[in-house]
Amino acid sequence: MNRLMPAVAALALALFGSAHATEILRWERLPLAVPLVVGQERVIFIDRNMRIGVPGSVASRLRVQSAAGAVYLLASEPIEPVRLQLQDADTGAVILLDIAAGPAGENQPPLEPVRIVEGQTTNVGQRVGDVEAAADAASAAARAPHQIPVPVVLTRYAAQNLYAPLRTVEPVPGIVRANLRRELALDTLLPTLPVQAQALAAWRLDDLWVSAVRLRNTAARWLDLDPRALQGRFATATFQHANLGPTGTPEDTTVVYLVTRGHGLAQALLPAIAPIDASLNLPTPGESGLEEGGGDAQ
Repeated sequence: MNRLMPAVAALALALFGSAHATEILRWERLPLAVPLVVGQERVIFIDRNMRIGVPGSVASRLRVQSAAGAVYLLASEPIEPVRLQLQDADTGAVILLDIAAGPAGENQPPLEPVRIVEGQTTNVGQRVGDVEAAADAASAAARAPHQIPVPVVLTRYAAQNLYAPLRTVEPVPGIVRANLRRELALDTLLPTLPVQAQALAAWRLDDLWVSAVRLRNTAARWLDLDPRALQGRFATATFQHANLGPTGTPEDTTVVYLVTRGHGLAQALLPAIAPIDASLNLPTPGESGLEEGGGDAQ
């Protein structure tokens, strides 16, 4: 019996010795440090469909893959401290990772996987099942009715994405990026003002869309911006600035946030009025009641 004990111990090490604890990191809009070791792949579980932004200076030394809510990082050479951006493909929310890769130390254990969570403080020793349960509870709470009017939530989210640093953008459950053609014709949006309008981006929450449109003054004078001058079917309209400076100045450009219900910006615009060709309305000879050349000259 005693001779069997070493064999049993060896079998236990073979079965469980390769299992790693999962390091829990909590995202609080502060960059998360994720050290790497050259030649060792590190897995980051985030349970969301993410896009990864990698600086060009390390692209050839860092292999980055993303699949099914997990991000896989593998450094082929030492990497100096650098920042990666993970962006939620559905909501646009960003998580920042500070990575650095060095050679493996002597007797250094393999790297642990990392799980990134949000919410209240999580102990490193907390079981992964408890973390997932907390995440499910947070998701259920996010589906509660909105306490702030949806147009306000959408407009604030769009403004943060365009003007605030990415690390300060507050994630909003349910907001998704919507399609908006950059070349969309916007000549009828502000027909009474000398401005150029260009579509920038759009987001959707429930049955409401917010579309961000850049406005640039083309006149050599200040322009006051009044929502009543906008032409179209909009639920709300908010200007980033109340006026535009003369063309060529730093103040000549701003953004207007247009909220529409049930459809995007393209369906809310008024149709362009075709220019009138005066020649088409000229009377044909004889229609005026006077014979051609029959008038008396005075």
